[in-house]
Amino acid sequence: MPDAETIIALTRRIDALESERAVRACMNRYMYLCDRLDVGFPLDDLMALFTDDATWEGTGGRYKKTFGRHEGKQAIRAMFAKYTVPPAHFRLNVHYLTSELITVDDSSAHGSWVLLQPSTFSSGKSQLSSARLSVVFRKERGAWKIAEFQTEALFSRPVEHPWDASADLPVPD
Repeated sequence: MPDAETIIALTRRIDALESERAVRACMNRYMYLCDRLDVGFPLDDLMALFTDDATWEGTGGRYKKTFGRHEGKQAIRAMFAKYTVPPAHFRLNVHYLTSELITVDDSSAHGSWVLLQPSTFSSGKSQLSSARLSVVFRKERGAWKIAEFQTEALFSRPVEHPWDASADLPVPD
């Protein structure tokens, strides 16, 4: 039979693993919803992922200028609302996360990722962008939520053709 110290240590480790999984799920849900930002998109699902006092910020020269800083859930909502009115901003938008690192303590968690984002805009122009994400999570009403979101541009490059061409897929005969 394990002693009390061992049980406490194992309980802490299990809690940290479950918290890490919940943080990863929160970030995955955020990216999934951002991929679907379109005219009429219901923002309540996205806003449910943020703490009431959250901040969302573009950092570094290009993203600081483009996105700025938004403090509080209502300000973040207003920023995302711009993507939900006609005309649609994106025709195609996909977020890929790599290089994940998540650390958890009793009251907060920190995650960092590298983002790769191919996009085609309603204008027909396409680009490939990459950013470094640094996100602080905090438990609010029993769920891990985004408390601080920072995105810093690594690169952005226009591409000549839309990402999703209508041509048939090449397959062997």
